[in-house]
Amino acid sequence: MPKIDDSLTDADYAALADFRHALRQFLAFSEARAAEKGLTPQQHQALLAIRGAAPEAPTIGTVAQRLMLKPHSASGLIDRLELLGLVRREVAADDRRRATLYLTQKAHAVLQSLSAVHREEIRRLRPALEDMLRHIG
Repeated sequence: MPKIDDSLTDADYAALADFRHALRQFLAFSEARAAEKGLTPQQHQALLAIRGAAPEAPTIGTVAQRLMLKPHSASGLIDRLELLGLVRREVAADDRRRATLYLTQKAHAVLQSLSAVHREEIRRLRPALEDMLRHIG
């Protein structure tokens, strides 16, 4: 039977609850901003994973790992992003099973807009998040 840590106080539980609530609020904010651009949260995350992979060449595996998806699920997600004109694949000459992913100009514009508002929201939340983290210590 696992040993239970009885050193947690009511304040510890309150701090953890506050932190989880703040994370959920940020996720709700993020989901709403993505929807305003016609994207699902997962599509937004995939675009960000592709863009954030630099200088590495992003692949389906990159997206799968960053979004914690099975490769076939990530492949379906990329298929849908291709249909939306947001991503293109370039198959490797030496291995037809591997493809590098590229964002289109349309994707760059959407992602830049989303990332700017997300950065501002994080900057707004930073003092409160830092305070919560100090209380979790």
